[in-house]
Order: sequence, then structure tokens, then C-alpha cells
Amino acid sequence: MKDWIASYITAQQKALAGVTPDMLAPLIGTLRDAYRADAQVFAIGNGGSAANASHFAVDLGKGASDVLPRRFRVLSLTDNVGWITAIGNDYCYEDIFVRQLMNYARPGDVVFGISVSGNSPNLVRAFDWAKATGVKTIALVGQKRGKMADLADQLVVIPDGHYGRVEDVQMNILHLICYAFWEHPEWVD
Repeated sequence: MKDWIASYITAQQKALAGVTPDMLAPLIGTLRDAYRADAQVFAIGNGGSAANASHFAVDLGKGASDVLPRRFRVLSLTDNVGWITAIGNDYCYEDIFVRQLMNYARPGDVVFGISVSGNSPNLVRAFDWAKATGVKTIALVGQKRGKMADLADQLVVIPDGHYGRVEDVQMNILHLICYAFWEHPEWVD
């Protein structure tokens, strides 16, 4: 058991080490620009990535915003179960994010897509719509990259295919982004 634990930790450290400051600084810059423009930030994902999207919205909207001159406009589209199930039932599951974006998103806003495979049809459909509408897209994906990688304006590929490890690194990245503003509020000036 201890050998397996050690190998898991080693693989986790390798996955995290594959993410560099050069990959993350542009994401912070995009969110800083969104903040300055009072643009809306949307977070989307499925399963563990949906939980990460929700956590990100809390940390950016509450934690980081608590120290800023005004609040980030951030919303996780994974959190309204009534709306998600109505869209999935009345249209299709692939539309659960794009139909919410149709109500909320405007050119210049940001969609932050979180996925291990990068191929979730509901995320790909949201990215297609965002691209056609002038909404900026950021993708955090695993090594498979998927269709989201081709559609994203900004992309971070986590060099692993293991769902747990990729989702853990996603959360590391999302925390880092939130704490960039939380610990350095002067960066929004």
C-alpha cells in the first residue's frame, strides 16, 4: 500500500510540476482585464470539474472580492440544479451551459471551462457559442486536450490523464488564480 501511495504522490507532483508560471500568468491577466471592464466570468465543468467550478466562483466572488475595491462578477453555471435539469429535460444535456450563457453572456465576458477530457459535449457546445459571440474562453484540460483545446482562446494542459490528479491540479490552478487577487489586490489597478 505504501508503495502505491508513494507512486501516486510522485505522479501528482509530476502533474503539478508540468504547470508553469508562463502558462498561468496570462489567465490572471485575462481575469484582471475582466475585472477592470466589469465583465462577467462564468465557470463550467462536469462532475469533479463542476465542483471545482463552484469552488472557483466562491473563492473569486467572495474571498478575492473581499479585498478589492469592488467585487468580481463571477458565476458558476453548474450550481442552478433547477435550470440545468429543465434544460436537460426540455432540450438536451449538451445545452445545459450554452442556454444559460445565452441569457447571461455578452461579448467581452469570460467562460472558464474545466475538463479532464476536453471533449464534454456540453462544454464544447458552450465554447463554440462563446467563440461565435465574442466571449473569451479559457480551458483547463488534461493531456488528451480534446476539442476544447482547439476552441479555447487560452489553454492550460495538465500533463496527465488520471481524472483525480488532473482535477487536483485544476483546483491548485484555480486557487492560485484566486489568491493572486486575494493576496495582491493592487494587481487590479
